Amino acid sequence: MDKILVLVVSGPSGVGKSTLLSYLPKEEFYFSVSHTTRPPRRGERPGQDYYFVKEEKFLEMIEKDEFLEWVKVHSYYYGTAKSEIDQALSQKKHLVFDVEVIGAGKIKAYFGGQAISIFIAPPDLFTLKERLEGRGTEDEEKVKQRLERAKFELSLLGFYDYVIVNNNLERAKNQLFSIVEAELCRPFRQKEFLSKIF
Repeated sequence: MDKILVLVVSGPSGVGKSTLLSYLPKEEFYFSVSHTTRPPRRGERPGQDYYFVKEEKFLEMIEKDEFLEWVKVHSYYYGTAKSEIDQALSQKKHLVFDVEVIGAGKIKAYFGGQAISIFIAPPDLFTLKERLEGRGTEDEEKVKQRLERAKFELSLLGFYDYVIVNNNLERAKNQLFSIVEAELCRPFRQKEFLSKIF
């Protein structure tokens, strides 16, 4: 089997990670689904956006060492189950992790040089604030918390292999595709890629 790409993608809440990643074809990419103890937002689908579990269940999974990484953010737990790797390998697909910065470091350490880390950044915090408020899913205090968290996350972007500033969706999408294409051209990562996304 060809070596798979392992994309580790991070960025502040509201920056547009999910929208960008949705352009990658599901025939070629397996999108790791994280577990979380937070309640679903409007429109989120259990098992597709997240595995929504009770805190008791999450803590039990920690005890059983079932997570590749986990973290507590804004009073809720988030984690990536090790079983997601097996799912991707069984389907012979590239593996995509959409995780926060602490989890990204743990996944990068686990996979070593095989992992490609990408940070999606907002053009500025004012734009990010507008996007968060525009979602209508958080009150003023939650938005403030997320902006404070964003400052911390942005301070770590220098540890990533690539940074995409999502100021223009089409340009950001093209940059994401360019990164994937370049990484697939490395001798140990060559694999036929669907031409429809280029």
